[in-house]
Amino acid sequence: MGISKFIFCRLLGWKIVGYFPPEIRKAVVIVVPHTSWHDFYVGVFARRLLKTKIHWIGKKELFKWPFGWYFRRMGGTPIDRTPGQNKVEAIAKLFEGKEEFRLTLAPEGTRKKVSVWRTGYYYIAMAANVPIFPVAFDYAIKTVTVHPPFYPTGNIEADSVVLRSHYDGVVGKKPEYT
Repeated sequence: MGISKFIFCRLLGWKIVGYFPPEIRKAVVIVVPHTSWHDFYVGVFARRLLKTKIHWIGKKELFKWPFGWYFRRMGGTPIDRTPGQNKVEAIAKLFEGKEEFRLTLAPEGTRKKVSVWRTGYYYIAMAANVPIFPVAFDYAIKTVTVHPPFYPTGNIEADSVVLRSHYDGVVGKKPEYT
């Protein structure tokens, strides 16, 4: 743990604000803005320092030899992305039978600038009956902020306003995509 804190905080200059309450063992974690591949290692350091298991999903092809073991060890879960499936339902089922599962997603759906978020994260949280943790990676002030859990009401329009408000003024690695 010491080396991770030294690298993340001292060498890279980042800090973490907030935490994941240990009693909330299942959740959807949305990370915004997602503008660069650098977000991956910032997230890996953050989850290590927060001492929290955070999971992610990826296309099943990523989990084949030779890197499949590594991706699983890093919290990855393979999903089948072939057309004609209800992906929200399939992903929500991943929460069943797991004692602890915090799934991280980027609502932007890409590392480019978007004006509208994809809504899958919201419907996954609703279907799995879990809260949403808004997490911000602010490169301008080198801060990872874990906001308190948000419990979706079913009114996606109103809830989206609340969730997006957590990211007002947050600057991604590539500010032009924020």
